[in-house]
Amino acid sequence: MKSKIDFVELTFHEYKQLNKMNMSKKLKYIIPAIIISSLFISCNSKNEKAETEEHGEGDGHDHGEENENEVTLSEKQVKAIKLEFGEIEMKELKDAIKANGFLKVPNQNKAQVTSLYSGQIKSIRVQPGDYVGKGQTIAVIENPNQVMVQEQYLTVVGQIQMTQTEVKRQKELYEGNAGALKNLQYAESQLRTLQTQRASLAKQLQMMGINPGSVSAKNLNSSMTVKAPISGVIASVLVDIGSYVDVSFPIVEMVDNSNLHLDLDVFEKDLSKIQKGQLIHFTLTNNPTKEYDAEIFSIGSTFEDQSKAVPVHARVKGEKTGLIDGMNVVAIISIGNNLVSAVPSDALVNVGAEDFIFIQKVVPHEHSEEEHEHEYTFEKIPVAKGTSDIGFTQITPLKSIPENAKIVTKGAFFILAKMNNSGEHGHAH
Repeated sequence: MKSKIDFVELTFHEYKQLNKMNMSKKLKYIIPAIIISSLFISCNSKNEKAETEEHGEGDGHDHGEENENEVTLSEKQVKAIKLEFGEIEMKELKDAIKANGFLKVPNQNKAQVTSLYSGQIKSIRVQPGDYVGKGQTIAVIENPNQVMVQEQYLTVVGQIQMTQTEVKRQKELYEGNAGALKNLQYAESQLRTLQTQRASLAKQLQMMGINPGSVSAKNLNSSMTVKAPISGVIASVLVDIGSYVDVSFPIVEMVDNSNLHLDLDVFEKDLSKIQKGQLIHFTLTNNPTKEYDAEIFSIGSTFEDQSKAVPVHARVKGEKTGLIDGMNVVAIISIGNNLVSAVPSDALVNVGAEDFIFIQKVVPHEHSEEEHEHEYTFEKIPVAKGTSDIGFTQITPLKSIPENAKIVTKGAFFILAKMNNSGEHGHAH
């Protein structure tokens, strides 16, 4: 399909050819061409002028690169999108360092709960997500061997009673010169041995969740309780009812988020700005709308692998709802106030991986005597963003701009959209 300019050029070319025709045939072609050309010119004079110059029919200069970064709006358009203007200002903004990292629960706040003895799972008392306190029953295990431990305990208790009687008898015989000293000493040695065995068996019963004082020949228990070693949330349950577990197989995994830490990677160039006690604001990468706080308590002294980054550890403060061990985060570390060049944050637009502002260019425009409408030309200027605070963002222009240049402080997004519609291939974010 022919472009608008091509169509106009073709019309004038055909007009020359029509000089050889009679007047009636000329009118047949000329009148529609003039009407259509006038419509194109009135609707988009700026685009026609740029495209005419591109076809070599303008002022003879190459403006291709300039036009890619410029766009012209009429006064009506400027008013319609309610553009506002300002200047680059010097603002005292909170300086900050951006860092990536992840949430981590210290190892002393994690637990893989195992059984001290092998057995078959009889019941499970918790589910993933449950909060349990230290000492709360996690599961019950059926272990026939613990019956033997109770039996041994009762046997030793009975032997101790008999040995205590023997020690008493040997002592009376020895004091009455009717018994040998070695017999008394042997009986006392036997008693000490049995008492040690009783203490050992009692400890085993306690670890099985059995009160040694409740053990009797009529009350032998084959079930053993597994209790939580810490307070926290059940992260996962790793067994089923009836499954067999040994001492090395975890039954559940627990996490205590009360001491949740933030591990960040800070690069060498920023390390001198980091101190203990500095405040950190961070968000989850999968939920950037909710902000959390943390405070630095430890700074690493060695580089992580070969990344030239040093680990910085911070303790999460306040609300921890929704935070889970291993989540990735983006953090802003506040390091003080700096006087910097800044613009309102709304003045920035993003195209791909680059950031831009728009400045108003002072360009003379030709106007028709009938319309007298003023036109505005805007140039897209690449910038490097810095810290953001109180609605302003630090910028460093990557291209020189006139002193006291007017910056589009509100409505820059609409100018970018207009530029895209005029042929600029970019995307606003």
